[in-house]
Amino acid sequence: MQLSGSPFDFLIAFFGGFLASLTPCVYPLIPISAGYIVGNAQNSRSRGLFLSLFYVTGMAITYSFLGILAVLTGSMFGKFSSSPLVNLISGMLIFIFGLFMFDLFHFNFGFKNLKLPVYKKSNPATALLLGLVSGLMITPCLTPILGAILAYLSTTKNIFYGGFLLLSFSYGMGLIFILIGTFGAGMAGLPKSGKWMVVIKKVCAAVIVLAGLYFIITAIRRF
Repeated sequence: MQLSGSPFDFLIAFFGGFLASLTPCVYPLIPISAGYIVGNAQNSRSRGLFLSLFYVTGMAITYSFLGILAVLTGSMFGKFSSSPLVNLISGMLIFIFGLFMFDLFHFNFGFKNLKLPVYKKSNPATALLLGLVSGLMITPCLTPILGAILAYLSTTKNIFYGGFLLLSFSYGMGLIFILIGTFGAGMAGLPKSGKWMVVIKKVCAAVIVLAGLYFIITAIRRF
């Protein structure tokens, strides 16, 4: 099985992941996880970069697994997975996820009292494990965005494409952790949460809604 899709797909996924890291529900995780990385970097940028990469890789493993699972689930139905009906259902799901991000439906995806496990050791394996745990904890918060991507991937039949698309999304979302982990002093200069994060959330919502409408219109034309 070959890796399909244009490089532009993965760039979009990467940029989408970066925008997702700036949304109101994900933003509180930044000082928590970055605090662990910076605190164990021992004032070494190279060590901070090293731990950050392992941390983000842990998150990437979690989301890539979800992407592969979505492709496998869709592939189980063979040709049915690419039928207009399935594309229509996927489009409707993506559209609904977009409405969730517009707060038209009230569902709590956030985490006010999030506490990550405390690890005394600061080695690559620990950073990787912390990334895996963080990825699992953020998943409910990212349901609208991840749900839209997974709904799309369920209509494809390429495991590598699904895995690498979520990998690109993960490293896009983890870029801010890598930058802060490497240049820890910049944590104090992080902008405070505010209306700008809501604007980013609405932009993501608009993109998801448009993607859902595209799937719906395309499916209807194929009936």
